[in-house]
Amino acid sequence: MSTSATTSAVTAAPAISDADFQKFAEFFYRKTGIRFEPAKRYFVDKRLVERMRATGAETFRDYFIALRFEAAGGELQQLVNAMTVNETYFFRESYQLDALVNGMLDEVAGRKRPGERIRIWSIPSSTGEEPYSIAIYLLERWARIEEFEVEILSSDIDTQVLAAAQRGVYSARSVGQLPKDYLRKYFTATGQDSWRISRDLAECVEFSRVNLTDANDTRRFRDIDVIFCRNLLIYFDDLSRRVAAEAMYDAMAPGGFICLGHSESMSRICSLFKPRRFPDALVHQKPLEC
Repeated sequence: MSTSATTSAVTAAPAISDADFQKFAEFFYRKTGIRFEPAKRYFVDKRLVERMRATGAETFRDYFIALRFEAAGGELQQLVNAMTVNETYFFRESYQLDALVNGMLDEVAGRKRPGERIRIWSIPSSTGEEPYSIAIYLLERWARIEEFEVEILSSDIDTQVLAAAQRGVYSARSVGQLPKDYLRKYFTATGQDSWRISRDLAECVEFSRVNLTDANDTRRFRDIDVIFCRNLLIYFDDLSRRVAAEAMYDAMAPGGFICLGHSESMSRICSLFKPRRFPDALVHQKPLEC
């Protein structure tokens, strides 16, 4: 065999058939609730090939057998990290953050005594821009922040983005929507295109790995007053959306609020929540009596 032929054989991508793709898509759906349609074929194949090469698997069959029967689950987590898309920035869809500090939190606070806990859950956390944005909004724009013990939780199924969130280093694009005085107050420039979040702000958020469709992961979340679950449910099918919505409903305190992405509609998912119109945004609420 010639040198060029040998090189070609080494670098050629392992073949993934239509049947392989379907088998993998069903497996991944059962594990995560995320459905890959045929339109996502190129994206899925590319990342499958990357993981096959990383693990030394020569065929899809070899890789899939090892994936299904591994005891520790480490490769499944690596695969989940590769397959999830994370793109966000600070103060994204800020009208909901406005609604948080101008309406939702005051209503929540009205049902509590001074010093009691208010719990806010951001899922998915991605690389941390959303939960840290919530923290900045509360510190800068909610007058009653000192009256209560505010707890900000943030979760994701992807361990790599959770690690990035805890490092708290962001590009100029990521912080581009922040007012300049906030940028100077809560960040330190670490390079021409790099900003590190302050220790004080980093300590405002508690991060954890959570699969929203896995009851074993979500049952520890209870008495949540506000949930931000934006642009996640669009990756689920109808059944997984209902499972996720019911898990969040169970996690919420009566009267709690949930914010979805602008293209998502709770009314098409389940009837447990009631729509609430605030001047800044439409959100959904768990009934006070339930």
